[in-house]
This record gives sequence, structure tokens and C-alpha cells, in this order.
Amino acid sequence: MTPQVSCPRCNQPVDSQARTCPHCGVDLARAAVLASQALTAVTVSPDAPMTPEILVPRIGDFLIERGALTPEDLGRALQRSKELASQGKPSLVGQVLLEMGLVDRETLDQVITEQILQLQNALQQTNQQLEQRVQERTRELQNALSKLSELNQLKSNFVANVSHELRTPLTHLRGYLDLMDDGTLGELSEDQRLALDVMLRSESRLEQLIDELIQFSLSSSEQLILDLQMVDFGKLVSLAIPKMAVKAQNSGLALEMELADQLPLVKIDQDKFTWVVMELLDNSIKFTPRGGRVKIAVRQDSQDLCCTVVDNGIGIPQDRLAEIFTPFHQLDSSVTRRYGGVGLGLALVNKIMEAHGGKIDVQSVEGKGTKFEFRLPIYPG
Repeated sequence: MTPQVSCPRCNQPVDSQARTCPHCGVDLARAAVLASQALTAVTVSPDAPMTPEILVPRIGDFLIERGALTPEDLGRALQRSKELASQGKPSLVGQVLLEMGLVDRETLDQVITEQILQLQNALQQTNQQLEQRVQERTRELQNALSKLSELNQLKSNFVANVSHELRTPLTHLRGYLDLMDDGTLGELSEDQRLALDVMLRSESRLEQLIDELIQFSLSSSEQLILDLQMVDFGKLVSLAIPKMAVKAQNSGLALEMELADQLPLVKIDQDKFTWVVMELLDNSIKFTPRGGRVKIAVRQDSQDLCCTVVDNGIGIPQDRLAEIFTPFHQLDSSVTRRYGGVGLGLALVNKIMEAHGGKIDVQSVEGKGTKFEFRLPIYPG
């Protein structure tokens, strides 16, 4: 005959082998499975029998709390358990209590089942608390992301407004500098001519920075409009090279160009890619010491047009390659940094590439140089 135990919830007799209580529906088997996680926190001899009691390591204390056992009897059972362990016959306290006749099977099973259900409830409460905390943390992160988006939008608006406001006085400044340069406002002495050259170069640099700010603010607000047309990319590079040759010469660098014969047409925004080519060349020139070399090469590779800009400059540490496309970021951010710029050039290059459905790759060895490469699909027609 199968022994009977009492259900810890409704206290009705149930079959000790039953999965659920037929009176209240408590799933005793499920409780035991869930509670089995407690095994990792219980130190049990590998020779001990695997019984439900193993999930309730303080069974003696529970029996005392229920009034089913006295502290003195528990002490005797613990002593007996130690003796058995020393003889190589490890036994759980509950089993020893049964063998010594200090508790009956029904009482022991009932206490074990009750404690397993309590453990199940504790696990459920813990899971609910954890889920609530996850939801709270998710809301916090969503709020933080929303605030970050607002700040980015404010930054973009600020950059756009300031850039446009700077362009107006800069246009007037450039106009008068050009009048002085062509002699309209009178002849200049040699010293005045040298000073004017410095001002013209500085104005050009400032104009370039403002243009970068405006272009970046437009791209950040998803207003980067492309004027796509069929372009001879080799011709585009040939026209850009003379504009950078002076800067390369002033920096004591060799600027080289290598164009494959009969390059096919590509469909791109010509103005923006002219800017991309000049920005990549300008970047390589900036970070290549005097006596170095900068080379741009264009070739056909299968169904793509491949453009590379290579230098033998200072290079970039491998662990910082991803940073170069971060807006407003300089690898050397100290106030005494050697190289100028606001950290927008390469970020804007990357955005222009993404707008065309492409990407730009970079390879670099610190102290030996850097290689930028991008591909454009060849127009099938």
C-alpha cells in the first residue's frame, strides 16, 4: 500500500507518489523541481541518498519549530549521523530520525513538502522583484536615451545656427582680403603681402571648418541631400589633386596619383565626393611628417571602383581605429595637441559614404602609416 502524506496547503491526505494534490491542486512535483536549485547551496556527501530531504538542509530546525521534535532529540540524531559518517555510512538527519523512531514518515514528508513549497514561493517572489527591477531599469535607460537624443538635437541645432552666423561675416572678410590681394585697394609692400598670405590661408582654413560644421549638422538632421549623377571618378580625382598639391609641397611631402586606364562611370554626388577625396588627402598630409609620401590610387575591382589613399605617416593605434569616425573627437584631445581640427572631417566622410550605401575601411600601423579605402558600384549602363 502506498503511504499517505498530508498536503501542506489544505492538510488533506494525498498519495506520497502523487504529482499534485487532488483536493487543492498544489503541484508538489513542480515545487520539488524548482526547489532543486537549492542543491547548489547545500553541502552533501556524494554517498548520501538522494531524497526530497536534501532540498531542506535544516530539517531538524523545521521539525522543532513545528513541535514535532525536541532539541534534545535533534542533538541525539545529529550525534548518530556523525557516527554513521565516520563509519563510511553517511545518512541525512531525516533518515536518522526515522531509524531512531523520533519522528514518523508522515510528519517528515509533510514538513519537507511544506518547506519545498515555501522555497518555491520565495523563488517566485524573487523573480517578480527581479522582473520589476528590470522594468524600472529599462524605463530609466529609455528616459536617458530620450534625453540624450534631445541633447544631440540641441547640439546639432546649435552647430548649424552658429555655423551659418559665422559664414556671413567671413564672406565679407574674404571679399576684402581678395580686393587687397588683387591690388584693387592699392599696392602692398613685401611685408604686407606676407601678412596678407597668412590671413588668406587662415581664412581658408576657417571657411573649411565652418563648411564641415554646416555639412555635419545637415547630415545629423537627416538633411544630407544627394545630387546623384554619372561621374568620371578618375577626372574627379585629377581635378582635386592640384588643389592639394600646394599644401603637400608646403608640408614637404610627395603627393602621388595612380589612375587605372579606362575607368568606368559611377553614380554619385560629385561635389560631395570631391570633398571626400580632398578630406582624405588633407588628413593624410596633416599626419605625415616632412619627407613622407601620400598616394591616391583608383582602379576597377570586379564590379566596384576602388579608391585608396595611403600615407607613411604617424599611423593610428589598433585599439583606437574605431574612434577616428566619432564626431568632435580627436585621438589627441589635450590642449597642447600638435594637430588641429575639430574632429568632424572623417565623421562626415563616413556619413557621406553611408548615404551612398557604402562604407570606408581603414588599416593602420602605428609609426608606419595609414590606408583608407572605399568602393563604389560601377554603373551598369
